[in-house]
Amino acid sequence: MAKFRLTAAPKFVAHAVLGAAVLGSALGLQATADAETKQPVPIAHKLAHTDESTKTTDEAKVNVTAKQVLAFAKKQIGTSENAAGGGTPYQQWYAQSQRAAETVARDGGSRADYLNAAWCAMFVSWVGEKTGARPQVGWDAYTVAHAKWFKANDRFGTEAKPGSVVFFSWNGGKALKDIQHVGFVVKDNHNGTISTIEGNTGNGEVEQRTRPTSQVVGYGYPQYAS
Repeated sequence: MAKFRLTAAPKFVAHAVLGAAVLGSALGLQATADAETKQPVPIAHKLAHTDESTKTTDEAKVNVTAKQVLAFAKKQIGTSENAAGGGTPYQQWYAQSQRAAETVARDGGSRADYLNAAWCAMFVSWVGEKTGARPQVGWDAYTVAHAKWFKANDRFGTEAKPGSVVFFSWNGGKALKDIQHVGFVVKDNHNGTISTIEGNTGNGEVEQRTRPTSQVVGYGYPQYAS
C-alpha cells in the first residue's frame, strides 16, 4: 500500500475516484490506502459548452500514431511521486495548464490542489500533450469527466485496442460513475487480461501492469494517425 496525503478544499468531498482535484491542503488530513483509489469526487460536475469536454476529436487532426504514444508513455515507467503524493511532472504541468483553470472553475478548489492530487488522468493527459496527440487523447484530472468526453464524441467502447485509454472500476462496476482509474492499453492478451501503462499505481509510480478485463468499465479511442 502506498501512503498519501489528502489535502482538502471545502468544495470537495473525499471519495475513492481517481483523477479529481485533491481536497485542499489547509485541513492537512492524513490517510493510507492504495494510491489508485485516492480521488475526491467534485460536488458539482458540469460539462459547460465552453468546456473542451464537449468538443469533438475531429476538430483537430494529428499525425501521431498509437505506437508513438505508447513508446513515449513507456519511457515514463519508473517515475514516482514523493512522500506527499506529488512532485511528478504530470501534476506540475497540469496545475499550470489552461485545463486546470477550466476544471477549477468546474469543480472548485485551486490550481495548487493538483500538485498533490491523484495523477493517473493527469499522466494520460500529459502524454497526449507531449506527443502532440492531446486533441485526440483529451485532458482532464477527473477520470469520470475524461470518460464522458470520449463518450460524448462516440469514441467509447468495450474493445481493448493498443493506445486506447482504459477506464477501471476495482469493484467491477460498468457505469461511468464507477470509474476509479485510467491508463493506456498496450495490448489485449486474449486471456481475460490486458497489458497497460498507468500512472499513479498502488506503488505511486508509472508502471506497466497486467489487469483483468473484469475491472474495465470501457475504453476511449483516440483518433490516431494510421
